Order: sequence, then structure tokens, then C-alpha cells
Amino acid sequence: MAKVEVDGKSLEVKDGEHIKDAIEELGVIIACADGTCGVCRVKIEEGMENLNEINEAEKGMECEEGERLGCQCKILKGEVKVKPVF
Repeated sequence: MAKVEVDGKSLEVKDGEHIKDAIEELGVIIACADGTCGVCRVKIEEGMENLNEINEAEKGMECEEGERLGCQCKILKGEVKVKPVF
């Protein structure tokens, strides 16, 4: 099992699963859930190496370095600590 943390609160997630449901439960706003609005942009504070590669939807959003779209991330293993941008 992997772990996702937002603002000091965490949830376990199965390895290989999207983190969107977990981070939404932890307070990150998820609007469209398909990578087109950018509302779920998060700063990856720790564990970027534990996430899947950036996909085309994220490339189109022009995220700052260290940012990802929460709705597009899968946690491969380990722990990831995120902070909402919005």
C-alpha cells in the first residue's frame, strides 16, 4: 500500500491507483477530473519519484516545476506529500 498526505493528513492508496479520490477526501478540490481545468493542481513536496510520468493532459496545462494535476496522478509505490496550489 502507498500513502498520500495533504496538510498533515494521510490516506492509504493501493499501489498503481489514481490519487484523485484520496486527495479530494483530504481537501484538494477536484472539478473536471479529466485534466482540462487545472483546479486540482498540486505541488509535490515529497515523493515525485513515486508517481507516474507526466501525461499529455498535464503537459497542456503548463504546470510549474514540481506541480502536477492531482486528477492525473497515479501513485506507483511509497509515499507522496502534496500541497494544493489553489
